Amino acid sequence: MIAAFVGLSSWAIYNTACVLADGLTSMSNQKQAQFETTLFQYLWIFSISTIIIGSLIHFYLTKKLIHPLKELISSTKRMKQGEYPNPIQAKSDGEIGELISHFNDLIKQLEDNELHRQKLVSDLSHEFRTPLSNLKGYLRALQSGVIQGDEKLYQSLFNESKRLIHLVEQMEQLKEWDHVSTQSFSEKSLVQIEKIVEQSIEMFRWAIEQEDINMQVDVAPSIIKLNSGAISQVISNLLDNAIRYYEGSGSITIKGIDSQSEYRLSIAGPGKSLSIDEQERIFERFYRVDHSRSREYGGSGLGLAISKEIIEHHRGKIGVISEENVHTFWFSLPKG
Repeated sequence: MIAAFVGLSSWAIYNTACVLADGLTSMSNQKQAQFETTLFQYLWIFSISTIIIGSLIHFYLTKKLIHPLKELISSTKRMKQGEYPNPIQAKSDGEIGELISHFNDLIKQLEDNELHRQKLVSDLSHEFRTPLSNLKGYLRALQSGVIQGDEKLYQSLFNESKRLIHLVEQMEQLKEWDHVSTQSFSEKSLVQIEKIVEQSIEMFRWAIEQEDINMQVDVAPSIIKLNSGAISQVISNLLDNAIRYYEGSGSITIKGIDSQSEYRLSIAGPGKSLSIDEQERIFERFYRVDHSRSREYGGSGLGLAISKEIIEHHRGKIGVISEENVHTFWFSLPKG
């Protein structure tokens, strides 16, 4: 197309120049022929040079444009073989650059999902291994007659089976929450936050009395637009965590502070001291500070992780402040 365009333009210039030269000046036939020959030669040189230079520029630009597409094809082939290619460097801001950016994000998301799946399988194996080993050992001992069954042993085996069932239920909860977490919380309504706190405390009233724990509640009233069921789950998880890991003496304190831009709720109580690493990892899925104690009470390390996701989906923040043996779990929700 470049050659055709240049050739047509040169032909038009040549004929126009000949007609104009013949009409404007009186030249002999020999000079006219010489003029036309010279003009024809220059136009040939110009046309060929333009075609060559234009073709080289076109080749360079086309190669530069196609190069990232070739990298996309190569990366796609590697993905089909089960590999995760390195991100492609986008050197342009146009449609090709946007396509490469989305492709890099896709690779990163798939790689993160694969790492999460592997970690989930590893965590599940770890969670199920101990109770299953305990059941297997006791049942084999009973079968071989090494030990005799009594009410206490059967109760222990029953409790171990209950922990397995509870863990499976937690897996189902996690599966449902992972589906919900990909959606936005559309079912929000104006809720009195102090009412949610009161209802959550009432659910743990019996456990608090059984453990003989003193509780202090100072929750400022406020009306916030939120998903009441999800926030109730967060409060229940934090309160259950405070009761389960209660150690020493002192009260469990629930405090709600209402400010102009946000509402901050905290649940503080005494417990085993936490290291810096434990404070940083405590909101990770399946992470447990005290593995033996959490198994005893049926914990699976999911409550705090799910609470974190719920708060983040409400555009809020959640964290823990540990001072010696007093731990304060808090979260804040924007009011806007």
